[in-house]
Amino acid sequence: MNQIVSRGRIAFVTGGSGFVGNRLIKALIENKWEVRALVRSTKAEEEVRKLGAISVLGDLRDYNNLRRGMDGCEVVYHVAAHFKLWGNKKDFDSVNIEGTRLIVKAAVDTLSVKRVVSVSAAAVVMGDPEPMSNVDESAPLQVRSFAPYSASKAEAERILLQANSKRFDFTTIAIRPPMIWGPDMPTLEHMVETVKSGKWQWVDGGNQSMSTCHVDNLIAALLLACDRGNGGQAYFVADAETGTLKSVISDLLNTRNVNVPDKSVPFNVAWIMAGILSFAWRIFKFSGEPAITHQMLRLIGKPFTISHEKARSELGYTPVISWTQGISSMKLKQDIEAASSKSNSK
Repeated sequence: MNQIVSRGRIAFVTGGSGFVGNRLIKALIENKWEVRALVRSTKAEEEVRKLGAISVLGDLRDYNNLRRGMDGCEVVYHVAAHFKLWGNKKDFDSVNIEGTRLIVKAAVDTLSVKRVVSVSAAAVVMGDPEPMSNVDESAPLQVRSFAPYSASKAEAERILLQANSKRFDFTTIAIRPPMIWGPDMPTLEHMVETVKSGKWQWVDGGNQSMSTCHVDNLIAALLLACDRGNGGQAYFVADAETGTLKSVISDLLNTRNVNVPDKSVPFNVAWIMAGILSFAWRIFKFSGEPAITHQMLRLIGKPFTISHEKARSELGYTPVISWTQGISSMKLKQDIEAASSKSNSK
């Protein structure tokens, strides 16, 4: 870890080179924080240094490096996670559950850390596939074997919030966004490839309502959670608008000039297909991921909208960017990059 003289408040960030962590580091530095970022590779180390952060080489499961990196920090932002729509349960549990457990332990042991703010997921309340509308924080955590990502995030959140301790002036907060989107979102490229390969199909016509969260709105909530909100609590955060699966995905793909066909499959048929594919992948050890999984269907296959009223009243959260603004910004960025690429190729 590089050594520099502290400029004031110090934050420790995991997942700093990722889609959310990258923007969080920028926002913290703009707000005059000193930032230390946990990185696993020399490439990630270079990326966070360019942002102005101090790199801490290590792993979520390396207690000693976590402990040293957090020493003297006031706040820990736990952003890193293992997010995939397919994989072994042990991989999700190792990173998401055990990683969170060590983050909490290291933070407590430093004595300097006063609050851990973790990026959880709205999916932690998703149980068996069924419509869920205007869900608030009274909904219980759910763990389902067919959804290893959301199950591991639910258990990780439980560990985090149970560590909250007024006695030792150590507080924990979980921020629960639904689908995170914005410029350079990593899942968009996969969606583009799927559509272009002719493999895209809507589930139930794509008419199910859904909440979303622009990355800038999530960052706004994370900054607020540093000093506001009650310890030991979880907060849903989302965009002001809700859409349908079809409107959301179509708008995102249109920023890449990709039109989506109207092919659709009933949810029950898709669920059966996902089961068959999962069985085949486990038996025959195929490479890559199945085209459709139960985890994927649980995330997008049924209506799911959330209320961020608690975040509004306790954190002071208000979305800072609208759906229209965000989509326009992504489209403009893509057009500028395409024009630049065309000019350079001449």
